[in-house]
Amino acid sequence: MVDLEHARVSPQPNRGTDRRFTNRFPVQQEVRYRLLQARTVTASGIGKSLDVSSGGILFTTTERLPTGRMVEIAMSWPARLHGTCPLQFVATGRVVRSDGSTAAVRIQRYEFRTRSATALSAATTGV
Repeated sequence: MVDLEHARVSPQPNRGTDRRFTNRFPVQQEVRYRLLQARTVTASGIGKSLDVSSGGILFTTTERLPTGRMVEIAMSWPARLHGTCPLQFVATGRVVRSDGSTAAVRIQRYEFRTRSATALSAATTGV
């Protein structure tokens, strides 16, 4: 598992009264999200990550996500395993804040999955 706090991107500086215990990193990638209820997908959408930490993720949405709901988030990770193998970051957690254009999710579980170059190409081109 890759440690998000030691990723090769610069952390954002603390913003005055920021109470977070983990550093946030300005990772901006396309995000696919799915709202879950009793293991059933109730809604899905596409957005863009704004920042990521080991404890949470902030991303754009096209709709207000219900606070407290479980959500699964998937995005291509900017670093590659051993410099060659594309990775996909997949996390589940609860929506802690949403305003209709952004949502913040407290991550409860995450993993990195390897992706083939063919799958990555198809995902980015929509084929």
